Amino acid sequence: MKTKTFFTSILAVILMMSFGYGKAKNSNTTTIQNIKAAITGETTASAKYAAYAKQAKKEGLTKIALLFEAASKSENIHANNHRAVLEQLGEKMDKVTPKYEVRSTKENIEDAIKGESYEVATMYPEFIKAASDEGVNIAMISFNYAFQTEKKHKAMYENALEKLNAGKQNEMSSLYMVCTTCGNTYDSQAPKRCGISMTPRERFLTIK
Repeated sequence: MKTKTFFTSILAVILMMSFGYGKAKNSNTTTIQNIKAAITGETTASAKYAAYAKQAKKEGLTKIALLFEAASKSENIHANNHRAVLEQLGEKMDKVTPKYEVRSTKENIEDAIKGESYEVATMYPEFIKAASDEGVNIAMISFNYAFQTEKKHKAMYENALEKLNAGKQNEMSSLYMVCTTCGNTYDSQAPKRCGISMTPRERFLTIK
């Protein structure tokens, strides 16, 4: 019986480590603070992009509006993922009140590129490294989902700005598909399974 109890205890420790418990239960850890910062950032981005979509529609830029709508839904998925991780680690998140300013669509796209560039070049790489150092695997997964998606968003916004400056915004996609698991965003028909999380296409959101 002692041997069985010993191996049961070892299994419990392994499972706790696998799901990122242990060190991360301390609310002062870097990963906990990073998760909270990510929730704030993604919640704000989701609200901001939704507002940017409305502005694009006012300016008659319907295809750019579709991109903002798709990105807004994607960022909301990231925020919910991060929030679920935080709760699983035994922490709570204060209410987030998004703060942003809506300007012209051109300026809004430039702002989006700036935000996505920061997340891709600095924020998420640092968050992923900290979660790895602290052994919080579940946070690493959520951060990586967002990181891989934001790289695509950055490219899509850069393309949108190029098209807008050239007066060719009507050449942009009329269809976006967003993975409900990781937020991965496609500006065309999605493949049978998500390229990031392997989620079946049937579970994607369609924006058109």
